[in-house]
Amino acid sequence: MSDTYRIVVAGCGNMANAWVKGALARDNAEIVGLVDIKLEFAQAMAERHGLACETFTDLAEALERTGANVVCDVTIPASHYGVCSTALQRGAHVLGEKPMAESMADARELIAISDRTGRTYAVMQNRRYNANIRALRELVKNGTIGRVGYAGADFFLGPRFGGFREAMDSPLLLDMAIHTFDQARFLTGADPVSVYCHEFNPPGSWYAGNASAICIFEMSDGSVFAYRGSWCAEGAPTSWEAQWRIQGEKGAAIWDGTGAPFAEVALPGEQEGKFIREYERVEAPFAWQGRSGHEGCFDEMFAALEEGRPAETDCRDNIKSMAMVYGAIDSAKAGRKIDLKPYYGG
Repeated sequence: MSDTYRIVVAGCGNMANAWVKGALARDNAEIVGLVDIKLEFAQAMAERHGLACETFTDLAEALERTGANVVCDVTIPASHYGVCSTALQRGAHVLGEKPMAESMADARELIAISDRTGRTYAVMQNRRYNANIRALRELVKNGTIGRVGYAGADFFLGPRFGGFREAMDSPLLLDMAIHTFDQARFLTGADPVSVYCHEFNPPGSWYAGNASAICIFEMSDGSVFAYRGSWCAEGAPTSWEAQWRIQGEKGAAIWDGTGAPFAEVALPGEQEGKFIREYERVEAPFAWQGRSGHEGCFDEMFAALEEGRPAETDCRDNIKSMAMVYGAIDSAKAGRKIDLKPYYGG
């Protein structure tokens, strides 16, 4: 990869502001084009950030005229396949918003195009980039709680977005759950094997589709990941990062999604005959020094380009989180457990 990243930003809605700011903050990057199906949106973005670059309604034209080598895909999910395939086939690397595509078939094809072209496609999974979740992961990785048998996440919030989310068939699973599912894979280091999901829309919901779901995933290490979530839950909201319990053979790692995680493990020494054993608290080690959220993932994607390696959220990894989403939806529709390995070729 060249030392300078010539970036075209595709999609100039509100989310694109963070991507533009991130690109402008890098010494080795410049924005050479803005693309949106509504030219006035691209022009407004250029004016807002003081950019003198060209604006376009067509990505292929933008790539040809600017010679860009990176495309930031901040379009709506329905446009991801078209944007990413166009960029990859014209020699540009892609850094894009989740999800990879609107179907597993399109996601698999994008990986094939990335393979054929030798271009990178990395996906924004910003909830991996948080000092607390990194510390929780270290508690699991370093064996503090022993071999993991169970991971559970509770996600209960009541946001009133308005707009397209409130009209979707599966707003929670399609628009949000991929973050928590991806966190589960990140924390356990395991991949999904199967899922059983029950999706529903509880009383008081302001969503047209199913805004709540309970999912049970079997994972490749033999553990179980359980997800309980709702986007129309009034009262006692969880963190957007979810609330976590990871149960191992020696103890449990706990994170409320906001503060510092910790573990409780059985005290060493003789405890034979005790009905409930005594435990000691183990504080999580904090070693990660990266930036949080969007900026942290942005840093990782660019570091991967610079070092010539797959990003932590490379498409070949991220498709497994996508499989959890679409497998859960298929399971809810079919009313049975779904084998996930065919979804991503596992």
